[in-house]
Amino acid sequence: MYRMIIDGKPVDTEGTFDVTDPATGAVAGPAPDCSPDQLDAAMASAAGAFGDWRRDEDARRSAMVALADAIVGAGDELAAVLSSESGKPLALAGLEPTICSVWLRYYAGLDIPYETLQDDDEALIRLAHRPLGVVAAITPWNFPLGLAMWKIAPALRAGNTMVLKPSPFTPLATLRLGEIAAELLPPGVLNVVTGGDELGAAMTRHPTPRKITFTGSVAAGKQVAAAAAPDLKRVTLELGGNDAAIILDDADIASTSAKLLGTAFFNTGQACALPKRIFAPAGMYDEVVDAFVAAAEAITVGPPSDPQAQLGPLSTKPQFDRVRGLVQDATDHGVRVVAGGRPVDGPGYFFQPTVLAGAHDGLRIVDEEQFGPALPILSYDSVDEAVARANNTEFGLCGSVWSSDADRATAVAEQLECGTTFINTHAVLPPTIQFGGAKASGLGVENGPAGLLAFTEPQVVHRAKA
Repeated sequence: MYRMIIDGKPVDTEGTFDVTDPATGAVAGPAPDCSPDQLDAAMASAAGAFGDWRRDEDARRSAMVALADAIVGAGDELAAVLSSESGKPLALAGLEPTICSVWLRYYAGLDIPYETLQDDDEALIRLAHRPLGVVAAITPWNFPLGLAMWKIAPALRAGNTMVLKPSPFTPLATLRLGEIAAELLPPGVLNVVTGGDELGAAMTRHPTPRKITFTGSVAAGKQVAAAAAPDLKRVTLELGGNDAAIILDDADIASTSAKLLGTAFFNTGQACALPKRIFAPAGMYDEVVDAFVAAAEAITVGPPSDPQAQLGPLSTKPQFDRVRGLVQDATDHGVRVVAGGRPVDGPGYFFQPTVLAGAHDGLRIVDEEQFGPALPILSYDSVDEAVARANNTEFGLCGSVWSSDADRATAVAEQLECGTTFINTHAVLPPTIQFGGAKASGLGVENGPAGLLAFTEPQVVHRAKA
């Protein structure tokens, strides 16, 4: 059993909880259940490590590069553990250790700016960016290692220390990551604790952290923000998305549909920044639907042990039930299932790649974030109408426009109310480019130089000369 890491040491717990293998429904393994006293110890350890960690920038850079090397060395092991608890095909699970390494190296090489605001006979005034202190990080189950590192790498590079809690659905690979980090980072710099939602709530209420960084649902993000408010903790919230993809009437239908469906069903559709609503011109609607059906029917669904599998199961039973319920609700309202539409026979939480035709605004699967392999295709009569409907949502994470005329598509994309707009692609998220949502899709940004500064506090250094 993997153990929590507090103050650089593995820690046993009195209680444990089971982690389910979504490919079989069986138990993948036990995970430790953090007690309130152990959470206090983790916070105290992070606070105690902060002073030394913040002072030695070169040591931080070196430790992060060493950790990147170690994660690559343990990549096969991490991928296997991750696959067993998330259901990801091994090839997809193997991307996450790579993401960890890339993010660590990027931030290890990134300088924290020190800007001169005034330099004259009166004063030298500069703007510095200081670490905040202890960061509490709460991560989701869809990309347990990758999204954890979106938080770990910039937070540690800025000089903060961290207490990290992964989702109770997928804690095992993150616990192993914590064990690897404990061999290379000073004690207390990265503490990993595991437990249920009540542990996350205790972390956000805890008086020690100066920042909460959270990735999850809109409803949970609102709870995090409310819990952080009494202490004026800084927050970064990366929440849900209901991304619209607008296909213009000059797009190449075959290639556009294949690219869009492949992106929409990446990780079995379980990512916030994927296309979740497809808008097709009315005059081309049937052609678009047929192309999406062909792409969906070409996908191989199977367990992680199947090297041919492109799509694994949904990662949790609640998400499996949700996707099944959304598809049923759509068909109850007259929507046509033109591909898939039901669970795959056998054990586990597998669901067929599903395409829905005749979908319209007002349906749950259109208005809500489905987070699974079920994609509604909507018809529109004018581009202005498509833009208005795409924007008619509480979400504002990403959106895309597809056309053979990139300038025309860009003019349309700039009208979308979201944090990132794409032209002829979607969900390309490198470490160098900031990522964040508009409206209810979040507060603040991750990644890029702005993501690093999100883990700092600006400080004006004013030196009089007179």
